[in-house]
Amino acid sequence: MEKESNLLLAKYLRGIARYTLLVVLVLVFIFALLSGSGDYGGGLKGILYNSPNALPWFILLIVLFVAWKWELVGGILITLIGMAAMYFFNFRGPNFFWFTFFLCLGIIIFGSFFIISWYLDRKAKNYPEVAD
Repeated sequence: MEKESNLLLAKYLRGIARYTLLVVLVLVFIFALLSGSGDYGGGLKGILYNSPNALPWFILLIVLFVAWKWELVGGILITLIGMAAMYFFNFRGPNFFWFTFFLCLGIIIFGSFFIISWYLDRKAKNYPEVAD
């Protein structure tokens, strides 16, 4: 019984982490790509000049797809990137913004969901079978 509940919990945590991070990261990537393009004249030229602003979010999207395939490696990378982003955006300078704090905290939490789901999957697969 515990084996099935661990597998079910792992499945839910994995699904929540995958799809929530996918939606949030795509939206933040698009926002980062388009938000400063007006300063460069707008249009495709402005988007191309502003593309370095969106590069960290694109890298995090790539790491999300790594987590999709290898949960432990991707979960650790996402959690570490979230911690680095938390320090960089919130604690490095005099600025503290609640939105970026909660965004980075969400990245850390969902990265840890991948790690927990990997652990629960591994625990359930190594769980000894009970003979009837």
